[in-house]
Amino acid sequence: MIAMTLAEVARAAGGRLADPADPAAEATVAAVVSDSRAVTPGALFAAITGARSDGHDFVPSVLEAGAVGAMVTREVPGVPAGRQILVADVTVALGALARHALTELRRRRPDLRVVGLTGSYGKTTTKDLLAQILQPLGTVLAPAGSFNSEVGLPLTVLRADTKTDVLVLEMGADAVGDLTYLTSIAPPDVAIELAVGAAHLQGFGSIENVAIAKGELISGSLPDAVCVLNIDDPRVAAMSELAGGREVLTFSRAGAQATVRAADISAGPDGRANFRILSSVPGASGEAAVELALTGEHQVGNALAAATVALHLGVPLPAVATGLALAEPASPHRMAVGELDGGITLIDDSYNANPTAVRAALATMARIGAGRRTVAVLAEMLELGEASAAEHASIGAEAARTGVDLLVSVAAPAELGAAAELAGVSVLRASSVEHAGELLVPHLQDGDVVLVKGSLGTGVWRLADRLPGLVAERATQAGDQR
Repeated sequence: MIAMTLAEVARAAGGRLADPADPAAEATVAAVVSDSRAVTPGALFAAITGARSDGHDFVPSVLEAGAVGAMVTREVPGVPAGRQILVADVTVALGALARHALTELRRRRPDLRVVGLTGSYGKTTTKDLLAQILQPLGTVLAPAGSFNSEVGLPLTVLRADTKTDVLVLEMGADAVGDLTYLTSIAPPDVAIELAVGAAHLQGFGSIENVAIAKGELISGSLPDAVCVLNIDDPRVAAMSELAGGREVLTFSRAGAQATVRAADISAGPDGRANFRILSSVPGASGEAAVELALTGEHQVGNALAAATVALHLGVPLPAVATGLALAEPASPHRMAVGELDGGITLIDDSYNANPTAVRAALATMARIGAGRRTVAVLAEMLELGEASAAEHASIGAEAARTGVDLLVSVAAPAELGAAAELAGVSVLRASSVEHAGELLVPHLQDGDVVLVKGSLGTGVWRLADRLPGLVAERATQAGDQR
């Protein structure tokens, strides 16, 4: 974070110190956090009021832990007034502070490059790839996990300082207008559009509105920005009309004549993809062989998006190919493949789910599980609105088509299990994540391949975390019975 005093933070955030005369107003803020557990000496605590907790309750304890102050909507009794920045809305104030900080940082570092990316799926994986393959350009700052909201994005921006060469920002949206707001905080130099899919339909109302919302990233990028579009997705390809005078680079894994494309895509029994990357990026044309360390043939599109940006920013093609081959999964619960007791393979893709992502995960399990028994543990795909029943039925049918032997439906709409059963798949129905573990473990066999997938809000990731222990316990019990 660029150095600012509490008084300067208050002005930039559109707030005021409860006691401006307090000498604490000149204390330097070293970082901004919204999680009381992440407070370090010198940090400013943003006291956000959420559905489950009120950050104001933690203000006394964070100051005891070394925080220099807190951003609040009301004064907290028993806390020095000079350490409290009063604002009308903490989330809005965070955005204003981040906007000010990035503007100042760009003034000091005109060569700083801000990369913004969005899409209905693939955002976090592509962000993680960028964070790794852009390393030849200097210091790359990207958020851990999915800090892509009106809180997470400002917090990431505020971590940047004069040593940052590239700032990678993941931008999420639940409704039209969200990306207009996020790009008002951090208009990118490079805007990446990955995909428009059936995600958050309950909030958007239609996939057409999803496309409108995602297009706000292009409209909100800097006037001289470069737009990187996935032309395999017709709705993304159409966003070239929003670019205006901005340069447009494209990528494709389907053989289209894109700026960067893949050829000869194949995947081994471990599910990892190999392909040739062909580039016509100005100053970086050529081709190279790539072997991804990431699991899933669908990762080729994410790799191409990251490669297009890297080539544009000046990373040589051989270094891009090497970087993609070395890039490991950096965020949890995203196509993480592990071996459990009894030769059971766990594919943990439980961070989130939408129809396209679930189909990709099932295809990956089918490849890894060729010749083996496959078990799909699928929780609900949330926020699909009126499309929910049809989409879950479609996934049930897809499970059968990809050869799933056993489907565990975790508190999901009935259509999921019904469609799978109709197509001949054995189905277990669990009423909760805990119940799913109880049902699943007795049905596991040595050598199984198990996929765990579902929306974040279902909490099915908890089962993915517990499964190695449950399987180990199963193996111990089996040994005791011999």
